[in-house]
Amino acid sequence: MGYKTQMDAAKQGIITKEMEVVAKKEYRTAEEIRAKVATGEIAIPANINHKSLSPEGIGGGLKTKINVNLGISGDCKNYDVEMQKVDMAIKFGAEAIMDLSNYGKTNTFRRELIAKSSAMIGTVPMYDAIGYLEKDLLEISAKDFLKVVEAHAKEGVDFMTIHAGINKRSVEAFKRDKRRMNIVSRGGSLLFAWMEMTGNENPFYEYYDDVLDILREYDVTISLGDALRPGCIDDASDAGQICELIELGNLTKRAWDKDVQVMVEGPGHMAMDEIAANMKIQKRLCHNAPFYVLGPLVSDIFPGYDHITSAIGGAIAAASGADFLCYVTPAEHLRLPDLNDVKEGIVATKIAAHAADIAKKVPHARDIDNKMSDARHKVDWDEMFKLAFDPDKAREYFESTPPADRHTCSMCGKMCAVRTTNMILEGKKVEFCTEK
Repeated sequence: MGYKTQMDAAKQGIITKEMEVVAKKEYRTAEEIRAKVATGEIAIPANINHKSLSPEGIGGGLKTKINVNLGISGDCKNYDVEMQKVDMAIKFGAEAIMDLSNYGKTNTFRRELIAKSSAMIGTVPMYDAIGYLEKDLLEISAKDFLKVVEAHAKEGVDFMTIHAGINKRSVEAFKRDKRRMNIVSRGGSLLFAWMEMTGNENPFYEYYDDVLDILREYDVTISLGDALRPGCIDDASDAGQICELIELGNLTKRAWDKDVQVMVEGPGHMAMDEIAANMKIQKRLCHNAPFYVLGPLVSDIFPGYDHITSAIGGAIAAASGADFLCYVTPAEHLRLPDLNDVKEGIVATKIAAHAADIAKKVPHARDIDNKMSDARHKVDWDEMFKLAFDPDKAREYFESTPPADRHTCSMCGKMCAVRTTNMILEGKKVEFCTEK
């Protein structure tokens, strides 16, 4: 193989098998995909050691992808349940799964996950540092953090969130511009604490070239983490967030110079009227690198329903240029999500992604909606259930209050607008009082 990474191959004019798979999925030519991988506008996270992967492209002009977070914590450490969540994520078409385990030795679960998952796998090495190294935060050296990055890369992780943008410059902006919620990024808060306690620069920033060398070796895509993302709508678009974004733009170019693929992570919590502008700012400052957003959640007062506040923001974000949505479940801000929470989060995020793809006129995104409309026109329930994103739920609702006439549903009965119009256009007479 005459290349180290997808970007390296693309720059050399080589079309990889991963590019061919992505091109087929996206109704594009392989050359179109190669050209945008070469410029960094598209990333194909594909670790050379992830053998079960079905490659996906993330970036400009492609379908909006979604990510599912899972993993164990000290309070919930049932690996079997987490693997059931993996199965659910794959069943409902999530293109990525992030293992955010932060308790004990996580590598056994992660290896099983990588071995079985056709979805790309992401991690945040910072979460695993304390457990992997068996050291408390203050005892961890700068070079220790790199050992965790290398371990995850060797195991086959396709992309890693690395919070390299929270350096001394962006921390100064964060401290100067007082926030209502401070830092809400778990990895960002740990690095901030380490920096403040040691007085040192962020190790992922100070040794960024070493990080890139590790990622290049295994073709791991760097997902540049937004440690200073807003954790409430009142902190959105503040100096800390924008200062860090400027740093991420510079780090993006440095990664591309080493043929390492890049995604950039974004907000967070944000009022609806700020979302579109933030997408444009990110694309400008980060040179059109793929944008990976959490939400944004458009309100702070709906715990238990944050899959909805997130889907609203995610739809606006993706329609305005974001390429990759991280799901949010109803359990956000409250507890580790259970299986039902995971399903609700996936469906809500898929709605946002698909709605955005229609708005962005992604090739063939509207096709299945048109097929559903045709099935509804014919009042063909079996075809409607087949086309539905969640056929089981659609059928369950329909059958829970079955109509007397299966050519309608129990909402309108014989006054169904579709039935009435079809009958008139077929030259039939509509008579409600005389019909039995």
